[in-house]
Amino acid sequence: MADKQIFLTGHLAARRLGETLREIGLEDASFDVVNVGVKVAALMTEKIVKKRFVLNGDVARVVVPGRSRMDLQSLGAHYGVPFVRGPDEMIDLPEYLGKGGTPPDLSKYDVRIFAEIVEAPMLSVAEIVERGLEHAAAGADVIDVGCQPEAQFDHLEEAVQALQAEGLKVSVDSGDVAELERAIRCGADHVLSLDETTLHLVQGTNCVPILVPKPHGDLASLLRAIDRAEALGIRHIADPILDPIHFGFTTSLERYAELRRLRPGTEILMGTGNLTELTDADSQGLTALLMGVCSELDIGNVLIVQVSPHTRRTVQEHDAARRVMYRSKADQSLPKGYGGGLLSLHDFRPFPYTAAEVDEMAEAIRDMNYRIEVTEAGVHIYNRAMHEVAQNPYALFPKLDVDDDGGHAFYLGYELAKAELAWKLGKRYAQDNPLEWGVSADAETEDLARQKSGGATLKVRKEKRANLAKKNDTQKVEDADQQSIAPIAVTEETDATDS
Repeated sequence: MADKQIFLTGHLAARRLGETLREIGLEDASFDVVNVGVKVAALMTEKIVKKRFVLNGDVARVVVPGRSRMDLQSLGAHYGVPFVRGPDEMIDLPEYLGKGGTPPDLSKYDVRIFAEIVEAPMLSVAEIVERGLEHAAAGADVIDVGCQPEAQFDHLEEAVQALQAEGLKVSVDSGDVAELERAIRCGADHVLSLDETTLHLVQGTNCVPILVPKPHGDLASLLRAIDRAEALGIRHIADPILDPIHFGFTTSLERYAELRRLRPGTEILMGTGNLTELTDADSQGLTALLMGVCSELDIGNVLIVQVSPHTRRTVQEHDAARRVMYRSKADQSLPKGYGGGLLSLHDFRPFPYTAAEVDEMAEAIRDMNYRIEVTEAGVHIYNRAMHEVAQNPYALFPKLDVDDDGGHAFYLGYELAKAELAWKLGKRYAQDNPLEWGVSADAETEDLARQKSGGATLKVRKEKRANLAKKNDTQKVEDADQQSIAPIAVTEETDATDS
């Protein structure tokens, strides 16, 4: 059948994969699970697939394990059908297949990010440009040059023009009308902030002002400023001003909602820093909440600042949140199940296997290579001769046969420490892979079309053996050979194929 899917896997996962696909609701005739003859599905290679997999019948696509390192375009050309990369873990298949069989498209958004350089007067022009380019690379659409009260800013014009020379949109934020006039004259794209008494400063220019109430919180004055700007034909953006918690936060949210009701066509900006900066809480959740408000009220601009260390990734957080909110709104769905990197400390499905499933996998192992898994029960380590589980890695060390292999002991200690952290936090652990922190940290980039090179401990071992061989020290080479058959970690230096 034309819509049939093939799922490639290995020995250990084949039965469970078929059961999972049936539990999802796929009809038996709509898919095939093909075991390509490897123990661990993630270790299959392009060469193995081309040698062992025969495509029979009319197939829509072939799904390969998420962690497998293969050139999918090459495989697609070889077989004449699309090859796609599935999720890393089988537990994520329902979500993957529930969205049309592909990850959600998070490429679109409808909110612009104004990222402020708060200390701009104290920076050189080169430093301002460097900071602006960093913000733009993280997702900012407009670089906001922040002015400081009573701080001399002689290079304001030069900074604005230098940023624009890099192709960046620039706004200037100041409470000093004279600085705003300078910014308008030198060609700034936006100024923050004007009110009904200073709106005339941008008349006859291309500068788009952000309008605010005067006095603070007076929505009526903001409405008058909007009406005056429209009468003068001045494009504008309105900002009712978000206040911190316990200093008018809820009332300020009501102002945003009231402005949208009274002026449904007005472009609005929300400055989120009064919540993210002034609340001692991880900022991702606060950002997601505020971006949800922006999505519901059609607020198309946010002004963000990064001053406190706990908001050091605020640009990336706002960028991720605006994409998730756009997608879920377009789908008329809850902002749930879209990924996007906003789950950093904990994972939605932290443990891909139960303790019983790990027991079953351990019983099927026929070699001495160590595997590490994490379940609700704790950290598991196993090979054909042993299977131990503990909630403290120190309890596992006496069970490991690595007394004479310092490099391997170091490797296992590192992996077990990661596993313990994942267990305590409720994060996803995968041996030989870094823990994922969403947008809270830069992810390591990998070329999944190429095989992963050996780890540092394997390289050191090979180098030692090569050096001994050069010295023609037969006895030491034999000792090294004997040591090399000691138990090792399964993904660090084992062959993907069965012997």
